[in-house]
Amino acid sequence: MLFRARQFDFVFPRPALVMGIVNVTPDSFSDGGKYLRTRAAVAHALALVKDGAEILDIGGESTRPGAAPVSETKELRRVLPVIEHLAGRLKLPLSIDTTKPAVARAALDAGAAIINDVAANRRGPEMWKMAAEFRAGYICMHSPPGLHQKRRRKDIILEVEHFFQNRWKKMLAAGISPEQIVFDPGIGFGKTASQNLELLAALSRFLKFKRPLLLGVSRKSFIEKIIGARLNERLPASLACAILGVVSGAQIIRAHDVAETVQAIRMAEAVRESAKE
Repeated sequence: MLFRARQFDFVFPRPALVMGIVNVTPDSFSDGGKYLRTRAAVAHALALVKDGAEILDIGGESTRPGAAPVSETKELRRVLPVIEHLAGRLKLPLSIDTTKPAVARAALDAGAAIINDVAANRRGPEMWKMAAEFRAGYICMHSPPGLHQKRRRKDIILEVEHFFQNRWKKMLAAGISPEQIVFDPGIGFGKTASQNLELLAALSRFLKFKRPLLLGVSRKSFIEKIIGARLNERLPASLACAILGVVSGAQIIRAHDVAETVQAIRMAEAVRESAKE
């Protein structure tokens, strides 16, 4: 299975990729404000690469529940200098974490290779056509229209499957090739704690699409709802989810704590491979 993001190719099976998180924001739930300045964000990104990140996900607008919307101008002012600095120094794909087509286009022009779209529930094809135009990787994440609107569902697994099937058709119709697409079940977005657990337990169901599966669970608040761990206490649970994800077939793990995540999933992969011998 091939994942292609502009000039970057990843062929699976291979060791799972760790996507390091770079929040260029004042209000992200985990590290808001720490990397708002360009110099701090670039230094953090380089440290994540040293720790083993093979993709960097750069965002200028928090998607935590209750976060204030950010204008295109402000979001661009935050992320573009970071992308421009990193694109000239690193030979790995940079991902732009945005819901705005104009921001995605500017980021791609600056050297980004992937669009991480938490608003893949959009009706219009503008973002998909842009991904096709640039031949960029496209991460299609499941979420409700309001990102964090929780509602009753008969079967969250079936809903996510239908969402992926529907978006698959729309993305291909917009010109995106299958090799550009990654699916993300959207853990923590518009889902109850129990629904998040259901998705984590059923990740292998989504492998039937034969596309890489991204799992983003790092430090998320549903962990506290399940085991009571506060924000600075969630690393062990985040690593447990990452390990379970890789064992279930996830190929990309999005994480704040890159060094620890790389070590955990490499050990899980070693055990898995030994079982095949």
